[in-house]
Amino acid sequence: MRAVYATSTSATDPLSALTVGELDDGPGPAGWVKVTLRASSLNHHDLFSLKGVGLPAERLPMILGCDGAGVDEAGNEVVVHAVVASPGWRGDETLDPRRTLLSELHPGTMADHVWVPAANLVPKPAELSWEEAACLPTAWLTAYKMLFYVSGAAPGATILIQGAGGGVSTALVAMAARAGYRVWVIGRTEAKRGAAVALGAHAAFESGARLPEKVDVVFDSVGDATWAHSLRSLKPGGAVVTCGATTGFNPPAELNRVFFTQLRVLGSTMGSRDQLAGLLQFLAATGVRPRIDSVLPLERAREGFARLLAGEATGKIVFTH
Repeated sequence: MRAVYATSTSATDPLSALTVGELDDGPGPAGWVKVTLRASSLNHHDLFSLKGVGLPAERLPMILGCDGAGVDEAGNEVVVHAVVASPGWRGDETLDPRRTLLSELHPGTMADHVWVPAANLVPKPAELSWEEAACLPTAWLTAYKMLFYVSGAAPGATILIQGAGGGVSTALVAMAARAGYRVWVIGRTEAKRGAAVALGAHAAFESGARLPEKVDVVFDSVGDATWAHSLRSLKPGGAVVTCGATTGFNPPAELNRVFFTQLRVLGSTMGSRDQLAGLLQFLAATGVRPRIDSVLPLERAREGFARLLAGEATGKIVFTH
């Protein structure tokens, strides 16, 4: 079958580890179901995999991709939940210490087919296109959980989103603006700041800018490059919600600021299957849709990876199957 997969890993040249071509489609684990993919989307997780983060050599070759939407064996249109819990786990899959994501232990979604546990399938609302649905299981689900389950901020609060162009960031802007938050964004380029305002942000600022006032919550998926600014931007008692670190995992701690101003640091990872179902219904009901940077056929996946690696994307990069 057609697939986009890692044949090796390289911390310095991740694209050299990427292969787009044919790969044998073996049987799935007992009890799992086969989904014929119509679309998948790209995440920074895929670049980390090519760099060898969480993907040891003994698991190669590995089909990449956490996000996908397609048709199951019964003909149902479905969205694939990417978090795979360990056998026997009950409750929120993201709290399972043995959980994995598709493309870490089991083949991912950038292929003609993917095998997943039946419990990982969520009905796709008819209101969403294949391309839109394929954007949701990682970045959009992460943003949905951060905003509505983790942050503690109510509509009307002022929030700051670091990194205007990323998948999580654009999802936060679109959902928060629709839900009634006052949304501020930090963006590296004028184009990315303008795109954030077009999505619904009330104001957009340059990297490191001094804000007109302190905010209630900062959402940070960037890490090293923005962490100090995130903490400086908070009101006393405010919270920073972090879900990743695309620029590095060892930001300056600034612990004195954390305890003197009684800040809260809240971690968030992905979301549960039930939260994915809630996200799908939120989009169907409100008309909010993912910002899609570009749509490419699966055969041109390398172009999408190169665009994400160069930091050129604003929104999600989608592959059609």
